[in-house]
Amino acid sequence: MDYFNYRNNQLYAEDVPVTEIVSRFGTPVYIYSRATLERHWNAFNDGLGDYPHLICYAVKANSNLAVLQIMAELGSGFDIVSVGELERVLAAGGDPKKIVFSGVGKLKHEIERALDVGILSFNVESQAELILIEKTARKKNVVAPISIRVNPDVDPKTHPYISTGLKENKFGVTTDRALQMYQHATSSSHLCVEGIDCHIGSQITEIQPFLDALDCVLALIKQIANLGIHIKNLNLGGGIGVTYDNETPPHPKDYSQAIKQRLEGYDFKIILEPGRAIAANAGILVTQVEILKTQADKNFAIVDAAMNDLSRPAMYGAHHQIISVQQHTRGENKLYDVVGPICETGDFLGKDRELAVIENDLLAIRTAGAYCFSMSSNYNSRGRAAEVLVDGKAIHLVRERESVTDLFKDEHLLK
Repeated sequence: MDYFNYRNNQLYAEDVPVTEIVSRFGTPVYIYSRATLERHWNAFNDGLGDYPHLICYAVKANSNLAVLQIMAELGSGFDIVSVGELERVLAAGGDPKKIVFSGVGKLKHEIERALDVGILSFNVESQAELILIEKTARKKNVVAPISIRVNPDVDPKTHPYISTGLKENKFGVTTDRALQMYQHATSSSHLCVEGIDCHIGSQITEIQPFLDALDCVLALIKQIANLGIHIKNLNLGGGIGVTYDNETPPHPKDYSQAIKQRLEGYDFKIILEPGRAIAANAGILVTQVEILKTQADKNFAIVDAAMNDLSRPAMYGAHHQIISVQQHTRGENKLYDVVGPICETGDFLGKDRELAVIENDLLAIRTAGAYCFSMSSNYNSRGRAAEVLVDGKAIHLVRERESVTDLFKDEHLLK
């Protein structure tokens, strides 16, 4: 079920007309659907069924406190990559014992804080990081739970910027290095081996790359077992894609069934770290058409949202569907480049989109719940958009729109 749908030619978010939200909070505005977030998380949780597992929502996809609160209330774990994300999860009511800490550059103070609150595990990405965690744990006289992130050199067939499982990527370690690190960890009184971790990338639309990576990890686990080391948790990361345009990603149930078949006879606890697959289609970005401009056989719809609000098209050449909030025929059907007011040629939200619009019309950019607001900025001294969460007929403002004074409140003139 799509919780963003048309009724009487009006786009609704669950049971609320989008125009009502805009009348209250203006544009640009991000709108999230609670029902969609819950449905997508449950698709992963239900897919694994009775098999021991933990779904750890990837906070970087959308770190709004209300979104994290919903995840926590579902019983979700969390995949974090900074102490800022850690504090957000804690503020939203997340259980620290369900937190895994990923990322190649964990800082000492971040490790200390994670040890203080008692997270589930560090996903360790280098020998140097393992030593840093060990030293930090020794100083605090505690034991740090760790998993080693293995790089299986599997091509996920996705955008190169979001591929993480190839040998030229910065993430993880080779299988040979992983064996050395496991041996070191088991000999340390301040490290405890919890599991093994593997994440090959994002927006993956086929199951086979996941299975290829899993086969590589299972082969390594056999070598680890020969060293007398027991692996309890098998973290397979995230990465399942979503439909932005014509993609056909696997359903979480099919993905889960394929994993369970591969793991028949094993007794691991599976950890998954979906982010995009939970949040992306749970959000839209609504913007208003300010000016229609024709130039050299090119039509431009200049809107009040820009690349600072949604950077994926400029950064990745990403495609987001753009639809009218109010279906009508007042405007002539034309191909438009939908662009923002920022002083960059790369400031576009979509190119060559067939739209029938007039000035002041509202447009909705779909699949904007993940890696959109979380990657937004104040470029060109623009305040970030408001965020609203809809729950049935209830409307919740979950982040205020930034004002002009918010932009420089922490800056100081020279004295």
